[in-house]
Amino acid sequence: MLTSSTDRPVHVVGAGPGGLAAAAALQSQGMRALVIERAQNAGASWRARHDSLRLHTTRRRSALPGLRIPRSAGRWPSAPDLVGYFERYVDHHRLEIATGVAVSRVDRADPADPDAGWLLRANGGRLLHAPTVVLATGRHDTPFVPDWPGLDGFPGEVLHSAHYRAPGPYAGLDVLVVGAGNSGAEIALDLQRGGAAAVHLAVRTPPHVMRRATLGWPAQYSGIALRRVPAFLGDGLTRATSRLTGPDLTDHGLPRPGGGRFTRARQGAFPVQVPGFVRAVRRGRIRPVAAVESFDGPRVRLADGSHLAPDVIVAATGYRSGLAELVGHLGVLDENGRPLAHGPRTAPGAPHLHFTGQTNPLSGTLRELNLDAERIARAVSRAHRRRAGTRPQAAESVPEPTTATRG
Repeated sequence: MLTSSTDRPVHVVGAGPGGLAAAAALQSQGMRALVIERAQNAGASWRARHDSLRLHTTRRRSALPGLRIPRSAGRWPSAPDLVGYFERYVDHHRLEIATGVAVSRVDRADPADPDAGWLLRANGGRLLHAPTVVLATGRHDTPFVPDWPGLDGFPGEVLHSAHYRAPGPYAGLDVLVVGAGNSGAEIALDLQRGGAAAVHLAVRTPPHVMRRATLGWPAQYSGIALRRVPAFLGDGLTRATSRLTGPDLTDHGLPRPGGGRFTRARQGAFPVQVPGFVRAVRRGRIRPVAAVESFDGPRVRLADGSHLAPDVIVAATGYRSGLAELVGHLGVLDENGRPLAHGPRTAPGAPHLHFTGQTNPLSGTLRELNLDAERIARAVSRAHRRRAGTRPQAAESVPEPTTATRG
């Protein structure tokens, strides 16, 4: 079934903050957009975050275009604060969202005509035609758990950090958290505070650990000020201040990383900025250990040859973006599966196909989504005006997806 609409030239895939921001920014340019979301509501991934999560970026620098996050959220909003904000955002901008529509593949509508647009293949046999597409599925599409040797024989519970909510069920248990990013550090601290008998944190690559704010100055502001400097220069500047902004935990099993902070961030490794984490490590309440190598029944073998016998494994081991399945055949991704072009730019041979939310900058992901949305909207508006001047408009439009709603 082919479903299309000539008065809605932009289809935005994903109703997370990137998709909502893009749709609102497009509206401000006089463009109508349909946001397509596989879940049943906007901001679904944020509804699934653990209860203790708080942003590492400030409220003022995390708002989306056209609506501030309320002061009641405090300086560092929580996940529930953001869920409520996203709901208000949809209502405030009267965004059109089609929920329960899962896009599995994007194809060129006509390989011989670059301006013919795109076909979105979705569940229920839907085939949606869109002159312009913004992919806002984000970096956290599919939870990833390594296929460790012997994992199937482990008798305890194994869960990905995406499925962790609160420490209550794990009180009195020995928990091994695998992965030393922000999610791993947050969950380890939450478990320790929630009464876990022991909390170990398996670390393969030591992260940069830094304060969320130093003397009242948020680390995000430094990221904003230095966002356009070359990585090597940013590394040098932050290395010079690391003793003030980032404690040394080498004596507690968490050595300083080898790479610079900016270089690591641009490779996708964001610094750990979890208030209380450093204190817990120093006091031995969270114990860093070597990386997981394999499982032998109830025992976990670590990279240094030691063993643990935890009751529960929490794998804070990241996500896959899902872009390879969506657009990998179009030649728009690099060897690491990242978009060749991002924001207002499009990849060669793929005009009118935009990506947002695939970076994790030190200046703050939500802030960059805001800026990206406005740049994309301006680029799409310009391209649409050019196409409207050279291509005939269809005389009528066929029915829209029946799940489309105006929030």
